[in-house]
Amino acid sequence: MATPSKILFVTGRLAENSLRKTLESAGICKKFETQIQVLPISVAALMTPEWIAKHIQIDDTIGRVILPGYCHGDLATIQRMTSAAIEIGPKDVRFLPEYLGAKRAIQATLDAFEIEIIAEINHAPRQSLLEVISQAKRFAASGADVIDLGCEVDQNWVAVGDYVKALRDLGLRVSIDSLKPQEIMTATKAGAELVLSVNSSNIQFAGDFGVEVVLIPDDPSNWQRMEDHIDQLEALKVPFRVDPIIEPIGFGFGTSLHRYFQCRERWPELPMMMGIGNLTEMSEVDSAGINFLLLAVCQEFQIHSVLTTEVINWARSCVQECDIARRLVHLAISERIPPKHIDSRLVMLRDARIADDRGMVELSELASKIKDWNLRIFADHGEVHVLGSGHHLHGTDVFDLFDQLSRLNSKHLSPSHAFYLGYEMCKATIALQLGKQYSQDDALNWGFLTVTEKNRHRLSRKDERSKEMSTRPEPEET
Repeated sequence: MATPSKILFVTGRLAENSLRKTLESAGICKKFETQIQVLPISVAALMTPEWIAKHIQIDDTIGRVILPGYCHGDLATIQRMTSAAIEIGPKDVRFLPEYLGAKRAIQATLDAFEIEIIAEINHAPRQSLLEVISQAKRFAASGADVIDLGCEVDQNWVAVGDYVKALRDLGLRVSIDSLKPQEIMTATKAGAELVLSVNSSNIQFAGDFGVEVVLIPDDPSNWQRMEDHIDQLEALKVPFRVDPIIEPIGFGFGTSLHRYFQCRERWPELPMMMGIGNLTEMSEVDSAGINFLLLAVCQEFQIHSVLTTEVINWARSCVQECDIARRLVHLAISERIPPKHIDSRLVMLRDARIADDRGMVELSELASKIKDWNLRIFADHGEVHVLGSGHHLHGTDVFDLFDQLSRLNSKHLSPSHAFYLGYEMCKATIALQLGKQYSQDDALNWGFLTVTEKNRHRLSRKDERSKEMSTRPEPEET
């Protein structure tokens, strides 16, 4: 027998027209054998699997059943009725073409990476032990492999050993960021495994540290001096990695980037590190893009460790940005594919994609079909649209929209519902300004910084009873 291949799309009355238009305009009906089943409910988002199971009809020709994206609950009640695959589709019907195209594709995994993240706690001696522990735990949870304790230039940190031991007791790996030999030795005896850094001022003590060190240049342009220091560390049998030092923009950034390339060419097998915090802390732009590009450079040049920090506010999520970036660039470079349409967690200001506008005609048609005062909010054509009870209000000034609503519908605008509407219209306005996707009752997408919103009702208390009725076997129109 042939395998059933027909796709059944399930929807409600209000979304039927939009679903049909999407399937036709995207040519889905030509690529797949499709069927639409409109269940006896107006708002598809109010469906539950239990309710759907009482109304849906699935014949033997159906291979896949795609339910509305807002359908929540255990799908087993539907699955027991059929051998077809039961799926929850996208929340916005306009993303169906992409959903159907990606559903069968092999999903890339981001488990692998090669770059180690060293996260520096700046001015650690100025902070209490509890403050350092708290920051170290946060860095580790964000993806840091090593916690770096940044020391002061003009004083010896007597308590450094206690701080290192406290972090080691938590199972954290620790490095010490200092040039002072005594401070370094105290830290390494307590369990620090890496020294940042050595140069001509302290290289003679490197053999006494007993751990790996990071070699930095006295003069970045003096390669002979760097080569002498490399020979010295090799003679002492001290494990080391080299950091040619990345300079901030305005202070020789391009030239310093070229130094890393030269260093890799000169010493192909030498372990290297890049202190990327010099860029993120000194560039007043969102840090995610900078981190991604620098991690890509590191992956290509086989620089297997980076030093970052989160002091200035625009760089407050650098560690997690680097964790995502190192996985993306590893996949892109090892598989020779562009780092696109793989993981959009670093797209925060705007969205990776937004659906095409519905158009005024479609929104007006939808408004004409709505018989209740449960308001639907959209962000389309550069305006906020409010639909309810046959009315279609739209504009760029949400205060004006609310005044219009008040005149039309004052008896339904309880304080809590008015607050809810204001909150949603504010989100819609932000989405329009930044080029983000707005979907009523969903959090705006801020990449990995997104905080999921609680399931807030879009109805007034009085109308909650209508919502409850909509889940009964024979619901009235909501």
